[in-house]
Amino acid sequence: MTWRPFDGGSTIGQHGSEDGEIVRDEEHEDEARITLERGGHTAPFAITCGIAGWMLHTRFFGSESEAQVEFEGMKEALARILATIPLTTDPAAETKSQAVTQLIAEVVERFP
Repeated sequence: MTWRPFDGGSTIGQHGSEDGEIVRDEEHEDEARITLERGGHTAPFAITCGIAGWMLHTRFFGSESEAQVEFEGMKEALARILATIPLTTDPAAETKSQAVTQLIAEVVERFP
């Protein structure tokens, strides 16, 4: 599955969680979302991403070009995490969940 515009793109131009204007907002069918905002209170640009039930992470940037590059890199990292999340019926779910937790920690460290 690839990423697609969140809510059909209807959120573009609205205010996001960092109180900036949403310029990109994408979702993955496996319940992940990533949003790029311009003009929030904390920094000129912010990326907020999350995976339902697993994580929420926000980063701040001084330039749009840097934020756009990082947005793409973070999407790839989120997709790797999503591919690791086990089904609840998986007999190895506990072990795989530990691997997911480790991947999340690595992503947060790689994308501080």
